[in-house]
Amino acid sequence: MGAKTDYSKRSVTSADGTTIGFRQLGRGPAVVILHGGALASQHYMKLAAALADSFTVCISDRRGRGMSGPYGRDYSIDREDEDLAAVVAETGAQFVFGAADGGLFALHGSVAVPEIRKVAVFEPVIFVGQPGLDEFIKTIERGEALVARGDLAAAMSSLAADAGNDPRTQAVSRPYRVMARLLAAPIACRALLFLDALAARGGTVALRDLVPALIPELQLVKATAGTIDYYRNVTAQCLLMCGTGAPQLFTATQDALQQVLPHSSAVVLAGLNHGAAQDQGGNPAVIAEQLRQFFT
Repeated sequence: MGAKTDYSKRSVTSADGTTIGFRQLGRGPAVVILHGGALASQHYMKLAAALADSFTVCISDRRGRGMSGPYGRDYSIDREDEDLAAVVAETGAQFVFGAADGGLFALHGSVAVPEIRKVAVFEPVIFVGQPGLDEFIKTIERGEALVARGDLAAAMSSLAADAGNDPRTQAVSRPYRVMARLLAAPIACRALLFLDALAARGGTVALRDLVPALIPELQLVKATAGTIDYYRNVTAQCLLMCGTGAPQLFTATQDALQQVLPHSSAVVLAGLNHGAAQDQGGNPAVIAEQLRQFFT
């Protein structure tokens, strides 16, 4: 990641008593960043650093990960709303950015948190009948079955192989393309899980803890079928971002949201893949520039 970026660790208590931890850096109006997938706050430090000269950036470890408590027995999208509300109340944030599933939770949560004035998202998924849903459901079910068996390496391999179906993977720099191909083999995933666990320390969450955290989240994504009209209730201004050449899983979601969101604009960004906001293999500087313009 280059030079180390300093940050402070903070936490709040959500409505059900779950601790939600977050990294904070910078100064200025507060922005909350919500990650998606098998990720945590550690994966958005370049994005945060690019905004820190103008904003106080708060990157949550969403529940089930790192500094935050477990999902809990009653996990639902309402718990995600409550977690976001707790961080907003603590930080005074009026701006939220969410990537992938984090974008879904940012939009949904803004209805319950009227203090949020602006929401920016990058490639969330809502089930609106678009092509590719059957394949996506199979991806979820394969991952769920493998995690339930305790075979995290096979789950990682399966998810990596499915992610490789995004045609934009060719735009990723060569070292990350090589890594993606390696991760399609379970034996490489086992080695990576082992080495990653040895290296994890401080505020870093190990992959062996992040992979299982993905499954309950994907169940919430699957449950979005038939919910698109809910987003008519979003009062915040919204910026919908998508990379050029994105699969219909993402573009159809963006199109459907534009039809129902009362205050939205959309932008298609060249050269960005689904992991664009992340430190590794992404292009967070491009995302940061869009957020800077929108939130300012």
